[in-house]
Amino acid sequence: MPGTSQKGIREWAASSWHEAAAALRAGDLDATQALTGAGRAGGPGQPEPFPSHPSTASVFQTVSINKAINTQEVAVKEKHARTCILGTHHEKGAQTFWSVVNRLPLSGNAVLCWKFCHVFHKLLRDGHSNVLKDSVRYKNELSDMSRMWGHLSEGYGQLCSIYLKLLRTKMEFHTKNPRFPGNLQMSDRQLDEAGENDVNNFFQLTVEMFDYLECELNLFQTVFSSLDMSRSVSVTAAGQCRLAPLIQVILDCSHLYDYTVKLLFKLHSCLPADTLQGHRDRFLEQFRKLKDLFYRSSNLQYFKRLIQIPQLPENPPNFLRASALSEHISPVVVIPAEASSPDSEPITDLVEMETASQSLFDNKFDDIFGSSFSSDPFNFNSQNGMNKDDKDRLIEQLYREIGALKEELESFKAESERHSLQLRGRISELEAELAEQRHLKQQALDDSEFLRTELEELKKQREDTEKAQRSLTEIERRAQANEQRYSKLKEKYSELVQNHADLLRKNAEVTKQVTVARQAQGDVEREKKELEDSFQRVSEQSQRKSQEQAEVLETLKRELAASKQELQVLQGTLETSMQAGAEQNTRIAGLEQERDSLSHAAAQHSKDMAALQAELQQLRDMLSSEKESNRKELETLQTQLQDKESAERTLQQRRAEEQFALLQGSVREAERMVQDALGRLEDPAHISCTGSADYLLSRTSAASECIEKLQDAHSKYLANRTDVSTLLPCVALFAHLISDTILQGSATSHMAPMEPADRLLETCKQCGSEAISYLSSLQDPGSVASADCTAVTDCLRRISTIGEELRPRGLDVKQEELGDLVDKEMAATSAAIETAAARIEEMLSKARAGDTGVKLEVNERILGSCTSLMQAIQVLVLASKDLQREIVESGRGAASPKEFYAKNSRWTEGLISASKAVGWGATVMVDAADLVVQGKGKFEELMVCSHEIAASTAQLVAASKVKADKDSTNLSKLQQASRSVNQATAGVVASTKSGKSQIEEKDSMDFSSMTLTQIKRQEMDSQVRVLELENQLQKERQKLGELRKKHYELAGVAEGWEEDGTD
Repeated sequence: MPGTSQKGIREWAASSWHEAAAALRAGDLDATQALTGAGRAGGPGQPEPFPSHPSTASVFQTVSINKAINTQEVAVKEKHARTCILGTHHEKGAQTFWSVVNRLPLSGNAVLCWKFCHVFHKLLRDGHSNVLKDSVRYKNELSDMSRMWGHLSEGYGQLCSIYLKLLRTKMEFHTKNPRFPGNLQMSDRQLDEAGENDVNNFFQLTVEMFDYLECELNLFQTVFSSLDMSRSVSVTAAGQCRLAPLIQVILDCSHLYDYTVKLLFKLHSCLPADTLQGHRDRFLEQFRKLKDLFYRSSNLQYFKRLIQIPQLPENPPNFLRASALSEHISPVVVIPAEASSPDSEPITDLVEMETASQSLFDNKFDDIFGSSFSSDPFNFNSQNGMNKDDKDRLIEQLYREIGALKEELESFKAESERHSLQLRGRISELEAELAEQRHLKQQALDDSEFLRTELEELKKQREDTEKAQRSLTEIERRAQANEQRYSKLKEKYSELVQNHADLLRKNAEVTKQVTVARQAQGDVEREKKELEDSFQRVSEQSQRKSQEQAEVLETLKRELAASKQELQVLQGTLETSMQAGAEQNTRIAGLEQERDSLSHAAAQHSKDMAALQAELQQLRDMLSSEKESNRKELETLQTQLQDKESAERTLQQRRAEEQFALLQGSVREAERMVQDALGRLEDPAHISCTGSADYLLSRTSAASECIEKLQDAHSKYLANRTDVSTLLPCVALFAHLISDTILQGSATSHMAPMEPADRLLETCKQCGSEAISYLSSLQDPGSVASADCTAVTDCLRRISTIGEELRPRGLDVKQEELGDLVDKEMAATSAAIETAAARIEEMLSKARAGDTGVKLEVNERILGSCTSLMQAIQVLVLASKDLQREIVESGRGAASPKEFYAKNSRWTEGLISASKAVGWGATVMVDAADLVVQGKGKFEELMVCSHEIAASTAQLVAASKVKADKDSTNLSKLQQASRSVNQATAGVVASTKSGKSQIEEKDSMDFSSMTLTQIKRQEMDSQVRVLELENQLQKERQKLGELRKKHYELAGVAEGWEEDGTD
């Protein structure tokens, strides 16, 4: 050491750190050994020096691992984690790490297991690439440990279980996708290369990233759930122990979110939006979770100086709009240089250590020896014994100002370093992109120059070929003329030879004919002798057949005569032939003379031909040489053409395979959709669903039309298997409509009678099975051409037939008369209400004229409440008419009101039925009130009539409300009128009960004069009366139930339902 002075200490420390920084800049990892002599002055926040000797390095790394992974509930110190990371780079693997971890009781202490997960996560991110390979073998042990900790619901148990699942998922992801580094930092070009430009790979990669991000978010949420956010847990050691691993999770989540957005935009550019609906839903859910977690984390004091957490946009990206990709901003997580860990000092970039070394070692000197040592190392002021109270205060003030300035300077330095690092990274990225663009530009220029040169060479070869072709054509023309002259001479000679051969052939034929005639004459003579012998033997053997023999003899004689005549003809022919032969011999002699002359001419011609052949041979040699050169050039061009055709065929085949893979994926999704519909038929929750036959018929009609389009698209695909653009939408629509038809058929069967319901349900199941069979045939390359959906069409036709049977028959009027009937019924209802109101006024006048006292008071009250009810019903009917007119005007479009009523026949019939019920109820209530006023009726009957008319008006309101717009003003008026009717009904019931209590005389119960026997007798009579009344009440209730059941049956027939017995 140079000395004990301040300057000597600073020089010694600075030289040692400069040597270490220079060694690290040179790329030597073992240069950290240079820090051994210098620092141990590095302070508590700097990583301990890493020795270069293997055995020493192993021991050093073991100590750091044991320090990092311990049972204390505090965050892992950054210096120990960095030492572990450097150890993996030093030994190029994680053997030492796992040898130490295997001896730790991870299954016995949850805090120990939690800190192991944190350190292992950092090693997977920042350690050597072989850490993953050395850790895969322990994947099963991590799974078992995760299941074991999952049984604990308190403390670190669930945290350890979820963290271990995350680490296993991370290992599996990087094993399947080795292109992704542990820290997940990739460029867009590397991301494209990871998918190998295959949409199937991008699809699977997106699913794996969703699973990976789901595990990260689960750990995030579980850690936050385990903390008491009402207290400042981020400043406690226990809280920091749980929050520290989330820094690694935030880094992973930012990259996974960015890559997921880019992959989804890429998938939406290749696949239809319906296919990716599940991806969009899953991304939206994870986007909301991640945005919430990032926001909550950024508000924690612990993270504010350790990491800058990005904020996600307010709304998720719109993947259905391709231009939205340009609006996407990749989230960037920034870790400030001074905030690696709460227990560590600022991390100084070793590359820039030389420029900042002086200020750094000033601070280190003050930290080690104290500020008093640097200001007065030998305490000279104390030795002089001077009074320094004022000086001390001034010095302390100056020190405080210097400390504040140092802190401010350090913050400025850290901020500048962070900005410089960001700018350097951005500059590096831009330089890399610029270099790549320059490389692509140079490559394009080279390719264009090469193609231009090749094009010029092809033009020259084409001109040379055309010249050679013209010369070859001229030579072939001259050779063809010579060959024509030679062929004419050759034909003449051949004609002479042929004539001579014909004459010789005719002579031979004549000779042959004479020989045959002679042989025939000999055969005839022999036959004659044989016949004579036969005749003689036959005549000797039997006299009885003499007649037959005579006839046979006559026949033989005739044959003999004919044979003689034929012989004479042959002899004449022979003589003629001999004369012709003589003539031919004469002609042959002349021809031989002519042949001699021609032979002399042929010899002369042969000489001429020899000369021409020599010349022709020379021309042929020249032509063959030119042909050979042209052939070689042609072969070269053909080879290039074949290569291009082969490449084109390969591309077409690959495209056909990709298109078929897309078809298979769509068909599988369609098949799952139909299977899901069939599975929902047995779902108990679906049993309560009901549907109408009209809607079922509309679904079957749409499905039938879709099948026709699907067949056309299938035919187009078979004609051109490289294009499935028309088939994929048809397959998706087919599956949707078939599934909808199956579910609507099942819902309709729940409202139908038993026998047609069973047929409809069975047909729907068969339709689903046939649809699945058809879709399965589309997935098989061997059966895609023979796929036929005729069976599905037949099933839809049967479903339509059953639906037609289940359609309501309606009223006994034609559909075109429904509109008129609605107007008539509404008018009749209004007239009935007006008539009822007039009758009530008339009854009130009579009561006032003829009744007095309590009876008049009761009648006035009852009739007044009935009048109020009639007025409320009249307002309700008017409001119903206005709402009905609004519904017709808004829903009919270009059709007439009658057509609208006919189209919505079920709704129209309900409206007519409700109107009839209101009019009937008003009439019955007026009759009941008349009887009550006259003293002939019962008060209970009037109360029942008021309840019945209230129910009828409620039915009218419900029928009018079915097709109304919820924001309609007329609907609000109708609902207000309905509430007024209910209040008026309550008024009628209340006035009726009050009048009944006033009119009925109550018998006074005076039992004072009765004996015990009489009281007992009256008690028995009362019990008998109670039993009789209870029995009558039970019977009346049964009767009421039967009446309601019969009413429902009759209403069902009126609505078009079919009873079970009719089928």
